[in-house]
Amino acid sequence: EFNGLVVALRHLCNYMKAKGQYFLFETGQETPTTLLRTIQAVGTGNLGINLDTANVILYGRGNPVDALDVFGKYVMDTHIKDGFFPTDGMYLGRECRAGDGKANIPTVVKKLISEYGYEGPFTIEREISGDQQTADIIHAKKLIEDAMATV
Repeated sequence: EFNGLVVALRHLCNYMKAKGQYFLFETGQETPTTLLRTIQAVGTGNLGINLDTANVILYGRGNPVDALDVFGKYVMDTHIKDGFFPTDGMYLGRECRAGDGKANIPTVVKKLISEYGYEGPFTIEREISGDQQTADIIHAKKLIEDAMATV
């Protein structure tokens, strides 16, 4: 199945490359090594990663700081979100306010910028609604700004 996936992705990515576009995998269900292996096998140069800082944790695939050691140079977009590892094998982990979970947002931000020269966006995600969502987004923005100020 992997070889067929690579052929299909290569075809799609070459088409997108001709139009000046990129194809990004969002982190979560695959291990960091699987994403790296796939990007290298496709080899078109326009295949990258959207690092969702919580999804790596919520799916139990690792943590975003260590994942950067594997695929950091391929990160082209980032979703800032936080959470906890699954504690029941039938369910994903639990999302929480950025800075309160296991994602270590300040270290991710600093590492992306200082070690990988990341200049892309930091999109804040908080999958709740109402006043608490707004407060959590403001909190995440400050967390990112504080981390960037130390780079």
